[in-house]
Amino acid sequence: MNGPIRPGASSRHVAAPASGAATAPRGRAGVVTRLLAAAVDGVVVVVLAALVDLGAAGARFLWSPVDFRWPQPTTSLVVAVLVAVAVVYLSVGWALAGRTYGSKLIGLRVLSSRLELLSWIRSVLRALVCVLWPVGLLWCGIDRTRRSVADLVVRTVVVYDAQPYVRVPDGS
Repeated sequence: MNGPIRPGASSRHVAAPASGAATAPRGRAGVVTRLLAAAVDGVVVVVLAALVDLGAAGARFLWSPVDFRWPQPTTSLVVAVLVAVAVVYLSVGWALAGRTYGSKLIGLRVLSSRLELLSWIRSVLRALVCVLWPVGLLWCGIDRTRRSVADLVVRTVVVYDAQPYVRVPDGS
């Protein structure tokens, strides 16, 4: 556990200073900061979904430029793509760094109850709960431990953590 610290390195352990002593996160995030991070992430998901749409239109154009018409997706397809993009975006962010772009801007990190980064399975499960039932986020406003429904289901915590570094295992 006394390995070197590198920016952006992938590990199961979270932020620690260069001295080697682990630091506990400063506190659990409340509803306002989590809603702000979720709003930023919502914008990112919409932009990513728009890029998926542009990519599909571009592929369609390359396949048949003479007969090209802009795709007219059904509402159910649009919702399915938005849900898929949101689940992938959130899962990747939480599994690799414990944060998404919105969380990074606000200074939050999603951790397991042991204060470690989430596994891929827990990241995907948490993302599914957050995307399919977003109102569950409001529960952290009345819960005394500041945990949302997704936190309770997947046993995670969202903490204030603005440090960009993670501990690299020393291989022993």
